[in-house]
Parts: sequence; structure tokens; C-alpha cells
Amino acid sequence: MELIGNLVLQALQMIVVLALAPGLTGFVRKVKARLTRRQGAPVLQPYRDLWRLLQKEVVLAENASWLFRVSPYMIFAATWVAAALVPTFAIGLQFSWTADLIAIVALLGSARFFLALAGMDVGTSFGGIGASREMMIGAFAEPAMLLMVFTVALVAGSTQLSNVAAYLQSDAVGIRVSLGMALVALVIVALAENARIPVDNPATHLELTMVHEAMVLEYSGRHLAMIELAAMLKLLLYMALIGAIFVPFGIHAAGDGIVGLLKGVVYFLIKLAASAVLLATFETSIAKMRVFRVPDFLGAALMLGLLGTLLLFVSRSL
Repeated sequence: MELIGNLVLQALQMIVVLALAPGLTGFVRKVKARLTRRQGAPVLQPYRDLWRLLQKEVVLAENASWLFRVSPYMIFAATWVAAALVPTFAIGLQFSWTADLIAIVALLGSARFFLALAGMDVGTSFGGIGASREMMIGAFAEPAMLLMVFTVALVAGSTQLSNVAAYLQSDAVGIRVSLGMALVALVIVALAENARIPVDNPATHLELTMVHEAMVLEYSGRHLAMIELAAMLKLLLYMALIGAIFVPFGIHAAGDGIVGLLKGVVYFLIKLAASAVLLATFETSIAKMRVFRVPDFLGAALMLGLLGTLLLFVSRSL
């Protein structure tokens, strides 16, 4: 019975992240609209858009290969698994031993790989431009992400997320400059990976500035729904990851009972709402940068991650 309960709890986390992802995107759009004195679409609008796309017919280009058809499902599956591995309301779940930070980076990298291949498959100019820009961003974002992982692993002594969250909840951590650098690096990487301002503007389709949208212009129907849902899951993943590592309060163990788990869910929703408000405020107060300035922006994250790792090595050697 204990095994069944743990499996049900793990399945509940997978369902929770899948159900909340469109609502989180709708909430960010609503807050941005209100900050710019607009009414904005309802928070539930992304759910309606996904349902409408699932009911539409898929239109494929004549020269589209099997890779173009399979990629949306591969992207969605990799992103969903990565998002489900991040501790949200509880640690020590049934599959928490697989929730390794390096594995999550690998899953996100594989999703980016299939998205770039799908963008180039049909042979359109927009798809090629978007794929090349996406891989350029990934070439800077992935090393910065790994350096952030190394910094956190040196502090917590593990790359397993449940162990990291449990250690950072304790009083043994204190104030560490290296963790602050890792937080800033992760925020920069999250903005780039989710195609948010100042790296990209998800609300526009300008030909000269598109990154993510350029790769999915040829998709329609359920294929486009899978890609859009994967993008929403990635946004929730990074917000949950920041909350689990740097704001770990409220995450309860799996054996704390129903009350502890409910408290964990409430704290998780509060973290998502606060992160969404901060993201919307940041995006309405800053302009999009030029594409050729993006490497400098991500280079700052790379250097912050490197400095955080070096500081830990130096402080331990003293």
C-alpha cells in the first residue's frame, strides 16, 4: 500500500505541473496587461487556445519528414518529464532519485535539439534563422546552467534535487555569495531559455527578431498545441527550480501526511504567483535587446556561474 501511495503522489505531481502550466502563462499575460493599463485576456485563455488547437486539422508541408511529425511529441515528453522531476510541493517522492540537476539539463537540451531540427526540416528561411539563433543561445545557456549546478552541488554536496532542497532548508547554509551569483545566473538562463524579454518577445512575430516562434511557424493543430504546452511547462519548470533551490521553504517531505502536503501545495502556488508577478514587472520595465547583444547577456550568466564555483573552491582551500 505504501508503494501505491507513493506512486499516486508522484502521478499527482505530474498532473499538477501539467495542469498549472497554461494557467501560469495566462496569469503572467494578465499581470503584464494590467501593468500596461490594458484589460488583457482571461487567465484561462491558454487552456482555450490549447483546446482549440487540439480540435483543428494538422496541415503539413509536402517535404516534411517523419522527424517533423515526431518532434512535437518528443519535445513535450522531455519537457514534461523534466518539469515533473523538480520538487514542487514535496521532496522524497517515488522517483525523486532520478531528479538530478544534470539529468534535467540533459532533458532540456534534448528538447532544444529536436526543436531546432524540426525548424530546419521543412527548409524555410524563418525556420533556419530561428534554429541557428536557438542553438547560439543554447551554446551559452547550457554551460552557464551547468556552472550553476556545480555551484549548488558544491554547497549541498549533491546534484539530486530533493537532497539539495532539504540541505538548503537547514540552518547550516547561511549567507553565501556564491549562491547569490548562482541565482542571478539561473534567472538570466531562465529568461533566455523561455524566450522572454530582453532576449526575445513571446508576444510578437517580427521576422528579424523571432527565435522560438520562427521554428514553429510551420506547425498547426495538435502539433502546435504540443509545442506551446511544452513552452508553458518550461516556464513553470524554471520557476519551480528557482523555488526549490533558492526559496525552499514550504516544501514538505512525502511522509508528512495530508496536511503537510496541502501546505506544500499552497506554498508552491504562492511561489508561482510571486514569480509570475516579478517576471511580468520585469518585462514591462525593460526593452528587448538586439540579437547580437544576447551573447553578452548570457556571457554574464556564464561568468557569474564560474565565479560562484571558484569562490567555493577558494573558500574551502583556505
